[in-house]
Amino acid sequence: MRNFPHNFIAIEGNIGAGKTTLCKMIEAEHDCRLILEQFTDNPFLPPFYKNPERYAFPVELFFMTERHKQLQQTLSQRELFPQLILSDYFFIKTLLFAKNNLNSEEFRLFQRLFHTLNATFSTPDLLVYLHRDIDDIFNNINKRGRDIEKDIRPDYLQSLQEAYFNYFKTEKDFPILIIDVTGVDFQDDRTTYEQITGLMNRSYSKGVHRAAVAVQG
Repeated sequence: MRNFPHNFIAIEGNIGAGKTTLCKMIEAEHDCRLILEQFTDNPFLPPFYKNPERYAFPVELFFMTERHKQLQQTLSQRELFPQLILSDYFFIKTLLFAKNNLNSEEFRLFQRLFHTLNATFSTPDLLVYLHRDIDDIFNNINKRGRDIEKDIRPDYLQSLQEAYFNYFKTEKDFPILIIDVTGVDFQDDRTTYEQITGLMNRSYSKGVHRAAVAVQG
C-alpha cells in the first residue's frame, strides 16, 4: 500500500467507535508516529461516570492539560521528523466534550483556557471520523467490558455524537472525512480495513466528506 498523502491524520469518533484499534492497525503497516490518548490515567474519570455533575470540571481539565502536553511534544517536532503522524484524537475533542459536560459558567472559563492552548497547534491534514449508530457503539462498549465505562448511558453517547456533528457543520479549515462503519468489524475483516484505509489514501478538499464501507457477509 502506498503512503498516505497526508502528514498529520487525526482519527476521531464516539466512545467505542474503534479509533485506537484502527490507529494501531495502520501503525503496524506504515512508518508513522503514533499518538494514543492515555485516558486511563485520568483519576477523575471513574467517579465522573457515576456523578458527572460533580466531577465534570476536573475530568475535563485533566484531559485538556494531558492532551496538550502529549500533542505539543509530538507536533512541535514535525519538521525534524517528517513522517506521518497518526493520532486517535484531536485537540478539538477537548472543547466538544467540555461543552457537553460542563455548566455554562464552567464552560466559559474552560473555553478561555482551551483557546489559549489550542493556538499553538496546527490543524490536521485530514480528520477522519468513524461513525457508528448508538446501539452499535453501546454494544462495543459492553463487549470490551472496561470497568470505568460500565456506567456510560446511551443518552450520553447520543449527546457526544450530536456535539461532533454540530462542530462539523462549522469547520471549514481542513478536510473532514466521515466514514460510516456501523455494523462492520474492520479489526477481523481485512477487506473492510482496506476499504477504510483506501478512503484515507485519497486527497480531499476542505470541509465535510462522507463515505461508508460495505458490510461483509
